[in-house]
Amino acid sequence: MRYMMLVYTREDAVMSDKEMAVVAETHGRTIEEAKQSGIFHGAEPLARTDSAITVRQKDGDLVVLDGPFAETKEQLAGYYILDCASREEAIEWARKIPTECGGGQGSIEIRPLRFG
Repeated sequence: MRYMMLVYTREDAVMSDKEMAVVAETHGRTIEEAKQSGIFHGAEPLARTDSAITVRQKDGDLVVLDGPFAETKEQLAGYYILDCASREEAIEWARKIPTECGGGQGSIEIRPLRFG
């Protein structure tokens, strides 16, 4: 089953270039390991939340709003799509994905993809 790993981190923290390089290197190693394992389907960082828009339908009208409107201190920063044999395997892969991009520890949300 394919799982999406949603990477949440903080955008307001400041990291040094060296710290960011370590995080990027860890992502690179994790992606390469997933590719070598044959389970990799994609991974991308996302632009900052100030570039996001939210689209809703309200009474038949399209409403376009600036921002993601998440009630949280952490923001969705990127994702991985991995084809894991079980929920437990997905959890093990999530342990490898760094979440320190915005300083401090973030989180990984694991969601099975409905189709695939």
